[in-house]
Amino acid sequence: MKNNYIKQGWLILFLAVLFGVALAGVQRGLDGRIQANKKADTMSQLPNLTPGAVSGELGQYGDLMAYKTVNKAGEQVGWVLQASGQGFADKIEVLIGLNTDASDLTGLYVLFQNETPGLGNKIVASGPDSYRAQFSGKSTKEPLVVTKNGDASPDNNKIDAITGATISSQSTVDIVNSAVHKFKVALAGQEDQ
Repeated sequence: MKNNYIKQGWLILFLAVLFGVALAGVQRGLDGRIQANKKADTMSQLPNLTPGAVSGELGQYGDLMAYKTVNKAGEQVGWVLQASGQGFADKIEVLIGLNTDASDLTGLYVLFQNETPGLGNKIVASGPDSYRAQFSGKSTKEPLVVTKNGDASPDNNKIDAITGATISSQSTVDIVNSAVHKFKVALAGQEDQ
């Protein structure tokens, strides 16, 4: 009887390793395609995140990657930051639109998330009354604050949390606050040089 358990244990261990290697191979094989799709998604969002943009030039600013977005005439119309952080269930990756002097947010796009379906995944919804729409026009002079009271307005730095998804809401705001702060520090450092 004891021998039978040992055989079953080895079989389970062997299958776990086999499937782990197979999944790693699939991930490695598809990684290039995944990255290409993310880049295409990012490039398609530049005009939505910085009005008037037709393209962007990717650059390193401190430890952040950001697109300097330009219009048809080649004039800068804003910035789009790539940022990520931990959400409730998994990593959240966002694109953050800023005006040219990084004083105001111009948009937010969720590039990747695995938050709870029906709750936390509402951070991706679009439209005039969506969670993401609240970020447009907010000043970056003060950090954004999540509120559950419904007292967010275009005139303050408050963002209404998604009902039942406060952690996802807070995580997204934390990612935005951190990225914007780091970006502004990096820009100030470049101006000093």
